[in-house]
Amino acid sequence: MDVVLAPDIYVNASVALGSPPEHAVRRAFGASGKPKASSWVIERVESMLHAIPEFKSDAVTRQMTTIRGLVDVVETGEFFIEDWDHALVALAKAAGVARVLTDHPDLLASKSVDGVEFVSSDNWLGEQAAPPPPPSV
Repeated sequence: MDVVLAPDIYVNASVALGSPPEHAVRRAFGASGKPKASSWVIERVESMLHAIPEFKSDAVTRQMTTIRGLVDVVETGEFFIEDWDHALVALAKAAGVARVLTDHPDLLASKSVDGVEFVSSDNWLGEQAAPPPPPSV
């Protein structure tokens, strides 16, 4: 697993079946090992799902149980709700990866923070589907 997933990817995948985030989550969860998440990510996902009127409380509970069972939660420290960039950079570093999968426009606009790159689900899926480069001679 070469990326960690931002909260918006989990939420979009939970809501929009057949969307690029849903495909990205399936691919990420299908990789060897469990994807890493942080308490901050889990809390944001749950909060965002509760804010969607179509997602009833019991559906949020079931979805969060599923997500918690599919990830390894790593400690990254405490962050405020709005500290997306810092919280996700800390998660990436704790997980030992240099990229965060997100479709959050502000994060994608910054491209990278402190050596951690923000990549859209569309771009990441394209990378996954592309054949490896030819060996150099």
